Amino acid sequence: MSINVQNLTKQYGTKKAVDDISFDVHSGEIVGFLGPNGAGKTTTMRIITGFLASTNGTAKVEGFDIHEQQMDVRKSIGYLPEHNPLYLDMNVLDYLEFAAQLQHVEKGKIPHRIREMVGMCGLSSVKHLDIGQLSKGYRQRVGLAQAMIHDPKVMILDEPTSGLDPNQIVEIRNLIRQVGKSKTVLLSTHILPEVEATCDRALIISNGKIVANGTTKELQSQFQGSEHLYLEVEREDGVTPEIIRMQLKTIPTVENVECTHELDSSLMFKVTAAKDVDLRKQMFQFCVQKNLSLLELRREQTSLEDVFHELTMEKN
Repeated sequence: MSINVQNLTKQYGTKKAVDDISFDVHSGEIVGFLGPNGAGKTTTMRIITGFLASTNGTAKVEGFDIHEQQMDVRKSIGYLPEHNPLYLDMNVLDYLEFAAQLQHVEKGKIPHRIREMVGMCGLSSVKHLDIGQLSKGYRQRVGLAQAMIHDPKVMILDEPTSGLDPNQIVEIRNLIRQVGKSKTVLLSTHILPEVEATCDRALIISNGKIVANGTTKELQSQFQGSEHLYLEVEREDGVTPEIIRMQLKTIPTVENVECTHELDSSLMFKVTAAKDVDLRKQMFQFCVQKNLSLLELRREQTSLEDVFHELTMEKN
């Protein structure tokens, strides 16, 4: 177990920023830590990394207790906070050397580690530039390089794509996936596509409490309501939308039918079935039996965004 969190609480006066949470992150996993702003993500990460004391509870990183073995915990973790603390007047190579010294990397190994990080993080073209001259995307790459310079087993990344443009986001996502091949990654974000594109599993926190834990598919399945299918058929002379709607409603597993679009050449219906019923085969057979030309059959899935809003809107 790379990260084990047990009954962690952080209280400020009467306000619980983190409220008795427990979770595990297994070795080699990339886990997304999702939640609205102010939900407790950063507080949790700061406690795990040893930068903030908890009120109650504890956590272990690679078996080391965050209270009793802080130095071992910090050696095991590479931490990239939301606001990347870089020295803008240092060039990239000098900064990485400085970071390696701070992390007590053996002097003889520092040049090799710097070369590895420059290569892995795609910094070759900017390694002699001052950090202040770099784009936000390259600064995040430098931040990731310094977080990995001591070869930690666990990476904790707080909003690593915040403020990046779409191209930079894709580049950092790809880098995180590459890092995740050899390290455990806990990644906080409020950007849902981030988790779907990058992570093996998601934790959702709201008002300081863990409200969901599972893979994207597991969470979607858990919160899947009625099945919705969109059925588009070619318009036929003498066949009105109401006729098709009423015929569809005679199918036993169909709960509701709505005509959503009427075009000169086609009709679109939204067909609702009971939970856990897959209507696709029946819809195809219906079109064959009624001699209707099927133009589109599309299943509407519960998205991670739907799950996120259902869990966090109720709590906030």
